Amino acid sequence: MGNGTGTQVAVEVETEPFLTYVEGTCVVWFTFEFLMRVSFCPDKRDFVKSSLNIIDFVAILPFYLEVGLRGLSSKAAKDVLGFLRVVRFVRILRIFKLTRHFVGLRVLGHTLRASTNEFLLLVIFLALGVLIFATMIYYAERIGADPDDVTGSRHTYFKNIPIGFWWAVVTMTTLGYGDMYPMTWSGMLVGALCALAGVLTIAMPVPVIVNNFGMYYSLAMAKQKLPKKKNKHIPRPPQPGSPGYGPPVAPQNPPGSPLPPRRPPACPLAQEEVVEINRAGERHPDAGGGGGHGVEWVLCF
Repeated sequence: MGNGTGTQVAVEVETEPFLTYVEGTCVVWFTFEFLMRVSFCPDKRDFVKSSLNIIDFVAILPFYLEVGLRGLSSKAAKDVLGFLRVVRFVRILRIFKLTRHFVGLRVLGHTLRASTNEFLLLVIFLALGVLIFATMIYYAERIGADPDDVTGSRHTYFKNIPIGFWWAVVTMTTLGYGDMYPMTWSGMLVGALCALAGVLTIAMPVPVIVNNFGMYYSLAMAKQKLPKKKNKHIPRPPQPGSPGYGPPVAPQNPPGSPLPPRRPPACPLAQEEVVEINRAGERHPDAGGGGGHGVEWVLCF
């Protein structure tokens, strides 16, 4: 007997330095943008509850944790780093923020939400078909097989029913990778039936989904063709107790004096302007104007 030393080789993938700098620059920019949105958000509770904001935070956090744990050599630190590298895929979900800028993506989102029942029906039909045809292809490949080949390793790819699930999904969706195929006449018959059933199953809910997409797309295009409304300034009506509230009161004339000429009533826009001028005069009495008494009868043409 002799002493021996075992050697274990660990493979570690290193990222190109240039890509690391690019990633750091992007993460710093995203962090700045996220902090600005948090700072200026009027309702912090709604901001925290937003799914897109949660995705942004989860996409930013792994970079800083990885930088902090990079110098550690313990097994726990390496496990955490491996987990953080997997979490990076969350950054891909930031692409959903493009729905704010592209009409087509918003139309697609509305279509998917409106077609939830059709998608559920499609999944149920496919699940039933996969279960049925995976079982049928397993037993069909046993017909006419070699009796001595109990496991079927020499004459078929379908060693068990779960393996047939993959073949049934590929066949019913008309992909046909060709990695698994039946080799007996009975298996070929089941394969043909599986392909026909898949075409019919997928064709049933698709027209409803297409109609929903066409409806939402037409609405989006019609909305884009509408003339843009200009933001009109709607003045606030005078409040009770303000100087411009109610009709102006004419001064009392002594008996026998001629009546002053009637002035046309001021319109609401002019009354609102008088109120604002009077308020400005009260705040700044030394700025001149004496509180705006000379503009009480501003006319609106």
